[in-house]
Amino acid sequence: LLQAAAPIAIQLRRHLTCTVLGRPIYYEQVGTGPRRVLLLPGALGSCATDFQPQLKGLNREKYTVVCWDPPGYGHSRPPERDWSEKGGEFLHSDAEHALSLMKQLGLAPFAAVGWSDGGNTAMLTALLGSPSTVDRLVLFGCNSYVSPEDVKRTEAIRDLSKWSDRMRGPFEAVYGPDRFRSLWEEWCKAYLGYPNGGDICSQRLAEIRVPTLVVHGAGDPVVDPIHHKFLHSNIAGSRLVVWQDAKHNLHLRHPDRFNKLLEEFLDE
Repeated sequence: LLQAAAPIAIQLRRHLTCTVLGRPIYYEQVGTGPRRVLLLPGALGSCATDFQPQLKGLNREKYTVVCWDPPGYGHSRPPERDWSEKGGEFLHSDAEHALSLMKQLGLAPFAAVGWSDGGNTAMLTALLGSPSTVDRLVLFGCNSYVSPEDVKRTEAIRDLSKWSDRMRGPFEAVYGPDRFRSLWEEWCKAYLGYPNGGDICSQRLAEIRVPTLVVHGAGDPVVDPIHHKFLHSNIAGSRLVVWQDAKHNLHLRHPDRFNKLLEEFLDE
């Protein structure tokens, strides 16, 4: 009976909530492997909307995988998001909470895998911690500063009526249509008005000293294409992979290929 129970334990997926820096944080945890991984969702993102193929598909014997709902997103509320935290540097606030979460769970060092806003948070988490806490980075669909082209692209997707039902649906399921609409407008204002002229961490990229993988979908309509080249050029020893047939949500549209690339990088 004990031998038969072991595979079941490996498949266990835990849905949990804890208090981090005074805020309720919801997270999901799968796997029992020695390599620890934190999945960081994008703008307004959550476990439910952003990383289901990774939570289901990554090797649970090799990895202990945590995905969280950032403060004020998904199930990590109430309270609602406070965009004024840290003088408006809400991504910096997320980084503090992410690092504290993994330390609190006893899962450091860990690899930070971030998409979109989550990629920005991943870089800040590495800068806030050290190689003994964040030992690898995987970045995709993210930027270390807000360029004029990013402003144009954000304004182009600001009107939710222009989104397809497929794109709106997962967020409306989490927040409800009205709250999603208001939260998205709040995010647009906070992102476009990010302090320091929109400089998130571009001046500090040289301080990142851990193995880093930058993945870019050539058809990404959200992020200025200058950014993946900038990250690759300024993070020493980083590796760049460009998928010509992918867009912003490459890990959701091509989950098997992305999971394979991720596992190969984590196993190095």
